[in-house]
Amino acid sequence: MLVDMEGGEYEAVIDRLPLDLLAHIFTILTCFKDMARASRVCRKWRQGVKESLARRRILSFSGWKMDDESTTRLVLLAYGLKDLDISRSRWGCMLTDYGLYQMSNAKCIGNLSSVSLWGVAAITDKGVVQLISRATSLQHLNIGGTFITDSSLIAIAESCPHLKSIVLWGCRHVTEDGLLVLVNKCRKLESINVWGIKIPLDCFIGMLTISPALQIQPKGILGDGRSHLWAIY
Repeated sequence: MLVDMEGGEYEAVIDRLPLDLLAHIFTILTCFKDMARASRVCRKWRQGVKESLARRRILSFSGWKMDDESTTRLVLLAYGLKDLDISRSRWGCMLTDYGLYQMSNAKCIGNLSSVSLWGVAAITDKGVVQLISRATSLQHLNIGGTFITDSSLIAIAESCPHLKSIVLWGCRHVTEDGLLVLVNKCRKLESINVWGIKIPLDCFIGMLTISPALQIQPKGILGDGRSHLWAIY
């Protein structure tokens, strides 16, 4: 809709919206392609998209074909982010350690409470350690389906004292040594998923000795008849 202005010029009604309201409208967008198109309309819309990203508390790339550059660019603009989901739920995800390195410099990283890197197979300890070392407020972490080792678990143990839950589903290079360090250092840990990891029973007993209330998934029975969650491989 156009509005008649002085001198016979016309202006779209949406262009008369204050930047603050325009940014609020853009926060409703969930499609990154739509956000990219909107940012190319004009300078005001580009600024509106940037401000909408700065207001977001949740950012999910799950289902999108993302790479290091595009993912990092959006995360760097999301100053108030609390929940970051970079799960690979679509073939062709190209996120690597380089992307994690770049994202670790974002202002939001230190305030994140939840991060998911589920199934991002191209990342290694190098990138995970860099990101996690700055995510000191982290409470929930999903790095299942990756090839991380005990090095990442030790970094998590050192940097994430508030961690409450972690998913290590299918992380076959993790050992009992890393798990025990993690449970010993992260005393607020409530739940850990170790499905598909080859670990001796003594390790699970050791983790429960350190933290009796710890829930270890998947469900199983320890010899005393209590129902606990422990891995079967």
